[in-house]
Order: sequence, then C-alpha cells, then structure tokens
Amino acid sequence: MTKSLWGKTAEGADVHLYTLTSGEIEVRVTDFGAHLVSIRTPDRAGKMADVVLGFDSLEGYLRVPNGHLGAVVGRYGNRIALGRFVIDGETFQIPVNNGPNALHGGPKGFDRYLWQSEDQPHGVEFTLVSPDGDMGFPGALTARVRYTLSASLLRLDYTATTDKPTVLNLTNHAYFNLRGDDDGDILGHHIELNASRYTPVDAGQIPTGAIAAVAGTPLDFRTPALISARIDDDFEQLALGRGYDHNFVLDGPAGTLRRAAYVTEPSSGRTLTVETTEPAVQFYTGNFLDGTLTGRHGKKYAFRTGFCLETQHFPDSPNHPQFPTTLLRPGETYRSTTTFAFGAI
Repeated sequence: MTKSLWGKTAEGADVHLYTLTSGEIEVRVTDFGAHLVSIRTPDRAGKMADVVLGFDSLEGYLRVPNGHLGAVVGRYGNRIALGRFVIDGETFQIPVNNGPNALHGGPKGFDRYLWQSEDQPHGVEFTLVSPDGDMGFPGALTARVRYTLSASLLRLDYTATTDKPTVLNLTNHAYFNLRGDDDGDILGHHIELNASRYTPVDAGQIPTGAIAAVAGTPLDFRTPALISARIDDDFEQLALGRGYDHNFVLDGPAGTLRRAAYVTEPSSGRTLTVETTEPAVQFYTGNFLDGTLTGRHGKKYAFRTGFCLETQHFPDSPNHPQFPTTLLRPGETYRSTTTFAFGAI
C-alpha cells in the first residue's frame, strides 16, 4: 500500500489517496468520504481497465455533492421515509434530500466528511466520529471501514459503536461496469442474485412493508440473466424505479458471509462475485445517471453506464418493525463484511 497527497478540502485539510496492489488487481481509495476511487482488473486477455466509475482528481468528488460514486454512505444508507423515525418513544428528524425522504444520511452524509486513516496489513482503515445530533441522528457514533486487498479479492469490514441508541446502515455505493468505466452501458452484463424475495416500494421508493417473492416477476435473478432482458418490461416496480433500483432479500442466514451476486460481462470475460454478511443488497442500474457527471478520460456517465450492488439492511427499517433491525445501542458493536472478488473467464 502506498499513500500520496491528493489535494485539500475546502477547509484546507489534506486529503490522501491510497493505492493497494496485489499483483493481480489495483485498488485506490481516499480518506475523503472513504471513497472507493478505482479498481483496475484484467480481462480474459490480460488487458487492464478500471471497472468502477469515478474521478481522477479530488475535485471531481468535492464538486458533486450527491454523486456518491464509490462512497461509504451513512449514517443510514438508502432511504428513510419523511426523514423521520422513533427510538424509545422519541422522534428524530433527518433533513430530507430525496423528495420528501432522507437518502444516504441526509444532505451531508458520511461521504462528505474527511475520515482519519490508519495503515493496516494489506490495506487501510478509515475512522469517522460522527457527533451526537449529526444530521439529526442521535448519539456520538464512531464508525470504521477497513479496506484490505488479497489477490483479486477486496474486503470491506465495517464496525461502529455509539453512546446513545441510534440507527445505522452502512454500505459502499460503487458503480461497476466490467467492460470498463469508459466503455458503454451495462445492459449486456449477466447477473445472478441469491435472493428469492424483495421489498416492493411505493412511488417515493419507500418500502411498502411487504416482502414479496421474485418468482414470476422481472426481478427474478436466481438464475443468471441479461440485465437488459426484462429491465423495460411493463411491470409497476420497474416503472417506479425507471429500471432496477430494489432491495433484494438475500437467501441464507444474515450474519454469515454468503454469496449475494455473481456478474459476468461476455465481451471482456470479467467476472464479479459479491459476498456479504448483510441481509440484503440493493441492485441499482444507474437509471438516474444522465451524462452530467464527467468521469475519467473525459467520459460522461450516461444512463445505465454503471450498476450498484449495495449490501445493506433494508431501506426505511426504522419504520418497519418486521424488517431486520438497524437499531444500535450503547455497549453493542455493529459489524458488517462485504467482499468483491474479480476474475475472468
């Protein structure tokens, strides 16, 4: 792992770029927002390409307040209805930033903070202390995310503690394109999701509270399918998300590391396997990318040029007691692990 000065925040604080190399792939991360900046991995012929969307300079991340490209998002990844929830009879209000709802922790989520860093074997750990009342969330929270690289596998380990009861849902918001981040859309990828159920949403992308079967719907990826095959089907849930933007409930026991997704891209041969301890994954197909973001090589990130696999607890869980809890109390430690393994066939 190497560390270099990458720039300064608007307040003048130093921001660093960390490069992790294994001999098989190269990963770059930064202490600003704990962003995953770059993953360079070979295709079947050995040609390297960057398979996550991102920017070559810090300025790209500073000027895009809601892009979330590769960011660690929190305190609450995904949506909270009306930005409101109750803990032990007390109501808390988060500033809304997605229509009437709060998304990814509000207008200033964890992706907008400079994290502290500490070198680790084969990686780096970032730490953020979020004060009591930050974006309306209760409790002083200490969150950590550790990136480690081994061969072709990138591992993210999250931990957190709090001094007051709070809610927490951490994830990474990387956009992937296994063709390369400058090489067209993601519709030709094949994807398999280890999920028999999903949580339907309303017009505001808030879960209705139901947990529905994917069988017989365009959301059934239990066997591999082209992303393009059913993405524009006449199906209400697809219309609401302008494509796939849904929380898939993973099969198998939460808390154990198990497969969430397997993705292949035929032209390059690149593959991605995602495993997680989380109960769910948000599969999102870049339906709101519109070309206003210019990434590496001067390439505009247009409609459906990246997909996300955000391992997570369910959206709006604080308002749905039947969902897996996201409540964290003093004396408890939040733990979560997700791995991204790359290959070529």
